Formats: sequence, C-alpha cells, structure tokens
Amino acid sequence: MTYDEARTLFPVLGRKAYLNAGTFGPLARPTLEAVQSEQRSELEHGRFGKAYFERMLAFRIELRAALAGLVGADPAQVALTASTTDGCNIVLAGLGLTAEDEVVTTDEEHFGLLGPLYASGARIVVVPANADAILAAVTARTRLLALSQVLWTTGRALPVLELRERSKIPILVDGAQSVGAIPVDARRLDFLTISGQKWLCGPDSTGALVVTDPERLRVSRPSYFSQASYEPTGRFEPQEGAARFDPNWLAPSALAGLVAALEVAPDWRFERAAEQTLRCRELLARHVEVVSGGATLVSFRLDDPPALVARLAESGVVVRDLPGTGLVRASCGWWTSDDDLERLVAGVSA
Repeated sequence: MTYDEARTLFPVLGRKAYLNAGTFGPLARPTLEAVQSEQRSELEHGRFGKAYFERMLAFRIELRAALAGLVGADPAQVALTASTTDGCNIVLAGLGLTAEDEVVTTDEEHFGLLGPLYASGARIVVVPANADAILAAVTARTRLLALSQVLWTTGRALPVLELRERSKIPILVDGAQSVGAIPVDARRLDFLTISGQKWLCGPDSTGALVVTDPERLRVSRPSYFSQASYEPTGRFEPQEGAARFDPNWLAPSALAGLVAALEVAPDWRFERAAEQTLRCRELLARHVEVVSGGATLVSFRLDDPPALVARLAESGVVVRDLPGTGLVRASCGWWTSDDDLERLVAGVSA
C-alpha cells in the first residue's frame, strides 16, 4: 500500500491537518466499517445466545494476538483493557504495595499513571525525567519504576529498557505515547500499557496491558473474564496467562474496530512518522521555541497556547495545548503530509 492509498483511508485528512493523535488518532474507513458491521448485527439479531458470545470471545483472541505481535509479546501475556489507566491500576493494585515501599516516577507523567500511583499507598518518589536522576533515586525500598516510555509533554523518550537492566527493579511502562508511534519491544519490560485510540487509531475505550510474568501479579480487580471457574463464595480459579487481568466487557464492535485499525497501519509507518516529526521540528524552530526531542510529539512554547490552538482550529489545523505548561503539542503520524506541516507553520507564524 502506497502512502497516498493509505492516507485516503482516513476521510478527516482530506479536510484537516490532523496533528492530535497523542489524544485521539484519526479513524480509518475500515475501522468504522468493522464497528458498524458488528453494531448492525446486534441491531438486527440482538445481543444474546451462544453464537453472539462465541463471536465476542473470538474477537478477544484475535485482538490479543494482534497486540502481542505489535510489541513482541506472547498473546498469553496480553490483557485487554479500556485504557492505559486501566492497566496502571491493575498493576499497582496487584503488587500489594504498602507505605514501606517506594515507587520511582518522574515529574512529567500523565495523571493516568500518577493517579493509580497515589492510590497504591506506596511512597512516591518524584524525580526529574532523566535516566541519571531515576537511577539515583533507587534504594533498598524501591519496588517499582513507573515511567512513560515517551513523555506526553514533550515527546522525549526515556530509555526504559536500559533503566530496567541497570536498576534491576521491575518497571511499569506507560506506553500511551509510544505503542503505535515508535517501535516498542515489551519482552524485557515487566508491565507495558497500551492505548487503542491514540497512535493505533482504534475506537474509544480500547487498550491493553502486557504482563511478562502473569503468575507474579495478584488479580486485584477480578471481572467475569478473570476466572476459569468459581464457587458460590467467590473463590475462583484464574484464567491462564494475562487474560486473568481483563477488567472489562469490551463491546464486540470495539474489538472488531481495533483489529481493523491494526490491519490498516502500513509496514513503513515508523520510518515515515519519524521523518515527518523531524521535518515538523525543523520547520517550527524557524519561528518558535521547540522544546521536544525524539518520538513523534513536537511541543513548542508560546505566550498564549489556547488562543493559538483555537486560531489553528479555525483554519483546519488540529493540535492541542498542554494546560499549565505554556506549550502547544503537535502529533506527527505516518499519515502526516508535508502540506499538513506547512499549514501548521503558516498558522503559527501568522
């Protein structure tokens, strides 16, 4: 599939310079068609019966395998969630942390990770977002590193594999801004969260959690999908593998939509996204202070970010401001064209 062929699958790109996949990725026609097909079936045939539930379970198996393949994991290591926050909550509750335990994180994390950290009951050690500071904060009480692979504020990538190897401490990686945007290898990470609706361009409320060793994490938020069998007391035998952590019913339409979205992404997506991100930084740097580096997010500083975002939206350029930071953030995907970037720069420099 050529770039032009792939880009035409996303109708919004014909009208907008869509640079906001860090929040929601654009939807492709095959994704919408898969969602609508399942919803139409439910409308006409209802949501009941053996065939309906077997189809739903088949989608879960297919999606688990597709997500595993994306990050180099085994399907048995993948739990299906509704968000990266789901995944963070599952891990932090399952570790059974106490006030005597420490978790090291950074001062540039999203609340989707910070909220579950605070609720864990552990002592949270917050350090600058660089490898030296993170490693220096590790003590005998450190039970976990909890970090974004790509910082949502600037797009800077943290060396999560290196940090895991050097610290010898289990690591929870927030992959909201990395999976689907850059190559990700989960094989040496203890826990990796995945967002379906961002860089994977899937439906809302889809995601995953990769657990390298499911046997070492307690099931703290059981759902019907967690159990292989149960007793009247609630005692249960967990499912094999990471499926025991599945926290939610996910609509068959959402499952089918994410499967379709994963099939749309071309083999060359990471190379092109990196090229367009570099071009975006170079073009913007002629006019504003660019503060980002790496990955596919480009943040730049302005006096009034909300005003610029609103003005750009009026001209069909979609970016976002990061409240409280003085930054505007552009998300460059493999679908981003040179014309998209030129429209962004024209609006910024106007």
